[in-house]
Amino acid sequence: MLLIYSGEGCMTEAERAACMAESLRVCDDLKAKGQFIDAAPLQPVATASTVRVRNGRQLVTAGPFAETVEQLGGFYMLELPDLDTVIAVAAKLPPVTKGTVEIRPVLAMDGLPPARPHECEGGDAPYLLLAYHDEAAWEKAGADARREGSAAAVALAHDLAAGGDYFSAAPLHPSATATSVRVRDGRRLITDGPFAETTEVLGGYFLVRAADRVAALAVAARFNGSCGGSVEVRQLFDLTPVREKIAANP
Repeated sequence: MLLIYSGEGCMTEAERAACMAESLRVCDDLKAKGQFIDAAPLQPVATASTVRVRNGRQLVTAGPFAETVEQLGGFYMLELPDLDTVIAVAAKLPPVTKGTVEIRPVLAMDGLPPARPHECEGGDAPYLLLAYHDEAAWEKAGADARREGSAAAVALAHDLAAGGDYFSAAPLHPSATATSVRVRDGRRLITDGPFAETTEVLGGYFLVRAADRVAALAVAARFNGSCGGSVEVRQLFDLTPVREKIAANP
């Protein structure tokens, strides 16, 4: 999973449009090679909400999980043979020259429903639910607690799939396996570790369909990770107009 971080004001509208167009071309190239799974930019960080559940009480705050200069602006899910190949792809993404691409290997989880494209019809929209947790606390809780957490996540995925509201989900390998990529003045900079150093780190995601923000928050509150950590809710950006513009002006 490639997580794209950048300052939201670091591009002009023209640069942003060119960035999206070039990113779509990268996606199409990866699709042709059979290496593409999914990708999407996110709506501005001002639209983010973070959900926590403490003592049975749902706490919702406006804004993202972490306050940083560079905010999460989108993601890619790719199937590539090794880290060097992933780094090479990350270095080609347009935002990497102004922001950071965090690379996280995905952990296989048995029992999840089949993933499907995140296209929506009618008034529904796709939302990305980013689950943050305290890795040390989960390690201390023991193997049984981790198995119970995984089983609860799989059960939620199947419940959402039964209603047609599930697109995909996956846990991530520990944050120690993260690699962050930046390109500055044509020079590629590689650092070990995640984009931001925080007590709670990104542990996985759900990509779901919801009628609106309130419905997406309700799903986030059901996710077992929200009981010990935080779930950041972000609506995906619709790229249809960008693709239509590219098709009209090849």
